[in-house]
Amino acid sequence: MDQTQLQKLDTTVLKWLDQIHHLVSQRVQQRMQIDTKSSRRDLVTNVDREVEQYYVQHIRNFDPEAKILGEEGFGDAVKSMKGRIWFVDPIDGTMNFVKQQAEFATMVALYEDGEPLMAWIMDITQHDVVHGGPDYGVYHNDEKLKLSDDIGLADGLVALSGARLLYEEPGFPQIAKAAIGYRVYGSAGISYLHVLTGKAVAYLSRMRPWDFAAGVALAKSLGLRVGTIDEQPVNMLVSGSVLVATDKAYADIMALLGKKG
Repeated sequence: MDQTQLQKLDTTVLKWLDQIHHLVSQRVQQRMQIDTKSSRRDLVTNVDREVEQYYVQHIRNFDPEAKILGEEGFGDAVKSMKGRIWFVDPIDGTMNFVKQQAEFATMVALYEDGEPLMAWIMDITQHDVVHGGPDYGVYHNDEKLKLSDDIGLADGLVALSGARLLYEEPGFPQIAKAAIGYRVYGSAGISYLHVLTGKAVAYLSRMRPWDFAAGVALAKSLGLRVGTIDEQPVNMLVSGSVLVATDKAYADIMALLGKKG
């Protein structure tokens, strides 16, 4: 896509995000239908489903030839990264949405033939958006972002999965202890926003594709390191422990895990 096409794409999706901010702000005042999925901590609401249906409808109208991989299953059964693939996480951090009405996000990413084109992450409550792509640049709302200082793990905050820490998954406690401090946000989108804006040096969690697609796209576009802790390339269609970090923090974390990095 050329710059004109990317600008049109960005403007279009930002309008969708505006509408989703208003929609969710209205729904949070109403009685929600709350269901569980894999466990009592894995929640889904009628708002998650409504937001994903909104995305699917608008993506179909805007980009009818593309496929959609969404968390709540309203998209397509995507088997390959060939062509254009939209990744949709309608409400990321549903537990936070239900219990706090804060610190939850919505995430969208567009890939073509396996490579990121554009991505968007919005803190819905704050209406705070990081968006962009490798050929477009990355923006925090209207301000262009620059790669933050290359800070190592010992001097920076790290965002980690609370579940991985709670159950002491190998490597996670060591990383938390080695950092100057660690944070658990309960939302991949919120965690990515902290890393992308330079408030944290790394984020590591085991995630599904819709959880990491936008964060990976924006991190790569900004010049951050992206990888998996098993030293395999990120598979955009398979769940995995995905790490996004500054160069120094990435090397520090991989060294702690006994990896080459």
